[in-house]
Amino acid sequence: MKVTLEHLTKTFPARGKKGREVTAVNDFTFEIPDGQLVGLLGPSGCGKSTTLHLLCGLQMPTAGRIYFGDEDVTQLPAEKRGVGMVFQNYALYPHLTVLQNILFPLQNLKGADKLSKEEMNRRANEAAGLVQIGELMERKPGELSGGQQQRVAIARALVKMPRILLMDEPLSNLDARLRLQTREEIRRIQKETGITTVFVTHDQEEAMSISDRIVVMKEGLIQQIGRPQEVYDDPANQFVAQFLGNPPINLFSGRIRGGKLLIGEEAVLEAGALPDREVSVGIRPEGFVPDPQGPFTCALSGVEVMGREVSMVCTHQAAAAPTVRAIVGADQVEAKAASVRFRLKPEKVFLFDRETGERIYG
Repeated sequence: MKVTLEHLTKTFPARGKKGREVTAVNDFTFEIPDGQLVGLLGPSGCGKSTTLHLLCGLQMPTAGRIYFGDEDVTQLPAEKRGVGMVFQNYALYPHLTVLQNILFPLQNLKGADKLSKEEMNRRANEAAGLVQIGELMERKPGELSGGQQQRVAIARALVKMPRILLMDEPLSNLDARLRLQTREEIRRIQKETGITTVFVTHDQEEAMSISDRIVVMKEGLIQQIGRPQEVYDDPANQFVAQFLGNPPINLFSGRIRGGKLLIGEEAVLEAGALPDREVSVGIRPEGFVPDPQGPFTCALSGVEVMGREVSMVCTHQAAAAPTVRAIVGADQVEAKAASVRFRLKPEKVFLFDRETGERIYG
C-alpha cells in the first residue's frame, strides 16, 4: 500500500498566558512506496512520533492530506484505517495470555468484518508463527522477556492484516544484544509480509540498518530523504552529517583561500573554484589516512583497539569538540607518536556554511 503525505502540518495550541503554539510537524510532504520500510529519524521532539500518530488517526492534522493508495484517509477514524500499531511500551494486557492478546483486535470486529472463532485462531497462530512465539501462547506477558513481549506486540499488530504497519520506538526498552536481534527480526517479518512499514527511532544505527529509506527530521521539518547509505555519503546539511554516523563526524573551523581548504594553517585539500570564505569542515572518522607526508597534523592522545580497526583519539585547535576520532586499519598506527599526519579522503570531507549549516558544493 502506497502512503502519500501532502503538506501535512500539526500545530498544538499555546498553553498558559505566556505559552506559544508549537508546530510539531511542518509542511511534511512525502511518498512511501508500496512495500517499503521507511525510518523516521531524528532527536526527541523533532515530530516523528506526531507524524506516526497522524498516520494512524490518533491525532488529526491542522492542515494537509493523508492518502493510503488513492483513498483520502485524513479524516477517517483510527479504527477504520486498517493500521497496525506497535508501541514503545508494548501495551499488552497483563491478565491475558499471549494468545488472548493476539486475538484481541479480531474479537472487536463487527458486522461484515466479524470472523468465526476458527478463523480468528488460524490467524493468531499464523501471526505467532511469523514472529516465532508459537510455543508461548499460553503464557502471560509477565512470564516473558522484553524481546518476547515485543514479538507478541508485533503479532497483535499483524493479525488483523493491516494495510500499514507503524512502529513507535519499538526497540528502545531492549538491551543492546536483544535490540540487534529484534531489529533483524523486524526486517525479516517486513520482507516476508510485504507490508508498508513506518519505523520511528532516534537511533541512527537502527534506522540505517533496516530501512529502505530514511527521513531525517528536525523541529518538525524534513531535513533529507533517501536511502541510508546515500544520506550518509551525501548529507544535505551539517545537522544530517552530525546526526548520522558512529563515531560522529569530526567538525573543524576552516576557510577557503586561493582555491585551497585550510584547517588551522595547513592546506589540507584542493577547494576547486569555491570563493574565499569561512566554512565549517566535517570529516568522517574513516576519512583520515595516516601518512608521514600528509598535509593535516593532529596531536595524538591515544589509541583504542577495536579489532581489525583502531580509533586514533587526537586533538586539534580548530576542532569543534575536545577530541577528534580517526578510524584506521590496525596496521597503520604508531601508538607512541606525539602527533600524527593524515591525508584526507575527499569524498569523506564536507563543507558547510558557518551560519546556516547548509552544505557547500564545489
